[in-house]
Parts: sequence; structure tokens; C-alpha cells
Amino acid sequence: MTRITLPRPPEWRPVLKIVITGASGYVGRQLVLLLEQSGAELLLVGRDAEKLAKLFPGRNACTIERLAHLAEGYDAFVHLAVVNTDAQVSSGVFQSVNVDLARRMVEICQDAGIEQFYNISSIHALDARHDTPYAQSKRAGTASLEEVSGLNVINLYLPFVRGTRWNGKLSFLNSLPPVLAGPLASCLLALKPSVSVEKLAAYVLSAPEDSAKTIILSDGQSGNATFNALKRVVDLVFAFTVILFLWWALLIVWALIRAGSPGPGLFAQERVGQHGKTFLCYKFRTMQQGTVQAGTHEVSAASITRIGHFLRRSKIDELPQVWNILRNEISLIGPRPGLPVQTALFEARQARGVFAVKPGISGLAQINDIDMSDPERLADWDARYIALQSLLLDAKIIMATLIGKGRGDRAATSKA
Repeated sequence: MTRITLPRPPEWRPVLKIVITGASGYVGRQLVLLLEQSGAELLLVGRDAEKLAKLFPGRNACTIERLAHLAEGYDAFVHLAVVNTDAQVSSGVFQSVNVDLARRMVEICQDAGIEQFYNISSIHALDARHDTPYAQSKRAGTASLEEVSGLNVINLYLPFVRGTRWNGKLSFLNSLPPVLAGPLASCLLALKPSVSVEKLAAYVLSAPEDSAKTIILSDGQSGNATFNALKRVVDLVFAFTVILFLWWALLIVWALIRAGSPGPGLFAQERVGQHGKTFLCYKFRTMQQGTVQAGTHEVSAASITRIGHFLRRSKIDELPQVWNILRNEISLIGPRPGLPVQTALFEARQARGVFAVKPGISGLAQINDIDMSDPERLADWDARYIALQSLLLDAKIIMATLIGKGRGDRAATSKA
């Protein structure tokens, strides 16, 4: 099964011989230097061997046509050659380069006995809603490699790639003094996910330990002090807004729950939080008193109270978790916390590093209608959120939640 995961940091140990296509691009040029510094022997492949020779004097370079005669004996293949999304070319060119060329490179690898193939893509191609010629052709290229045998194909999806110097719209940072460039860069990187070219090089040089065929390679936001500070500010603003302006509504909901069925208005349940530690999660009670402690998908729909159906659909039942936010046990956006008894979910999340971040009231999986009934798929999407984590993504998830996107965990249809 294809799995999306945030990979564990690999050891820096060189693969001796690596073939690279697309080395003349921004990412390729910096990747070549880092791989060479590690001691790797490279073969650079492109349409114009003379151009490669000028960019990389003294290196081994060849045309695509000659590659089949020179590839034997190499350990890994990094396929960076691509027609990017901003290219003003026909759809046929996108098909020729992003689909047909990728397939041809794989076939050359198979004939040459190369065991490892890295197909490099952008995270834009992951989202099926992106229908640009680039995204469509990269998805088609990945699909064409799914049934390749005798070769370990890994599709590496990259966000914005940071090199040793800033490029593109951020190149102005190169001219600023470090005292200004550092904080400003931290703010800009908090907005969107990124990955350093050093991390890409380290991954290529490592022997991947897991069997995942799809990897989102990202630096994440754990080391970004600006992101973490702003995320905490958003959490606290939300919590205090609910408490200061909606306290009266919370009291009304509590009273309606008490009047509607026997039992308390609030429900406290042990959940698994950051670093795998448990905490008491507070919600408005939506089920009959005495309902078994299990995932919602394992509980009969008959257990939900009359008002509970409304509270769950509107997500009002989640509001008491502002107390958990104040205690810094949960965030507004993050992977939804599971129960300690959900061992399959715990193990799937632990394997993907999901417990590195705080859980959330809403999350990327929830707005995509993925619940705890499928632990592996849920953990995949939780890991995807961590890899793509940014202030803009959190804002999109908040807006999607407010307009009612995502139904949350569904109760079992059979009656107890």
C-alpha cells in the first residue's frame, strides 16, 4: 500500500555512484555539490552534454541517448528532469518529459541493474484539485511507475527547496545583514513548508529503511520559533475568545445536555497527546451515560443522544477543549487525539512520527473525511499534515472547519 510519511532523519553515509538528470536546474546544481562533497561519484545526464560540461567542468556527463551504455554499475538514480508548472509549452511536452521520460529512465535503470530510483516531484502534484498541466502530468508519471518490478522506486515530493543561498522571490534576503535576514526568513518560512537541499542530499545518500513508495520530504516547523510562537498565539486567542464571549452559550449547551439525558454535561476522556503522553480531553457529552470507552466508529449510533447529533455535526461538542488549549495539551489544528485503547492507531502514528506535534481540535484528515476507522490511512494524513505544516495550511483548515467541511468520526450503523 502506498504510504505518505515524514521520514526519519537518515544517517549521512554515501552511495558510491549516482546518476542525476536535471542537474542544471537550481536544485540539481546544489545537490551535485553536496553529493560530491560526500564522496559520491556522479553521472550527470541531460539533453545538452556541452551545457553540463560548462556548468560542471571535469564531471562525468552524457546525453540521454548515451545513458543506456554508461549506467551499468551505478547504485542510485535521481530523476530531477522536469517541465515545471510555469513553462509555456504544450500539454504534449509535459507528457513527453514528465511521463514518458520518467518511464524511459526507469527502463534504463532496470536494464543497467540500478536498484534505487528517486522520482522527484513537487507537493503541488499531490493535491488532486490542482489541475495544471504540470500537476496532471506528474501524477500520470507517478502512476506509470507504480507497477515497476525489480527496482525500488520512491516518489519524493518536495515543498519549497532552500539552498545555501536564497533564490527567486526570496533572493533579496541574500543582501540583508544576518541580524535582519534570519528573523525575516523565519517569518516567511512559517507561511509555507520548505525543505533544505541538505536534507534532500542526506536522504538520497541514505538507504531508506521503510517500504514507503511515496515520501513528502520536509523540514517541518518544529525548529521554527516564529511558527511555534504564532501558532500558540492563535490557540490562545481562540481559547480566550470562546471563554470571554461565548461563556453564556456554553452554559446553555451544558444545561440542555443535562436536561436531555441522565449524566453530566461535560465528558472527560483520556486521550493520547504529544510524545505519546496521555491527558484528559474535555468535551460536551454527546452519548448516553455508560457508553463503552471506544472509538466513535466502534460505538453504536443509538448511543448518541438527541442533542448529541446536533452538537457533533456542528462541532460545538469540541468547544470545552479550550481548557486543554490553555493547559497547552492540545492545539486548534493538529492530528485528532486518539484513545489509549486504539493500539493500531497508536502504533501507526508512532511509526510515522505523528506524536512529535500536539494534537488538535480539527485537522487535515478531518476536513478530508478521514476518521479513526482506518488507522493506517489516518496516520498517513496526520504525517502529511506535519510535513506540510504552515500558518497558511492551518488557516485553510480553520476555514474549512468553520464552513462545515468534514464530518468527523462516524458512529457504527449497527445498533447495540
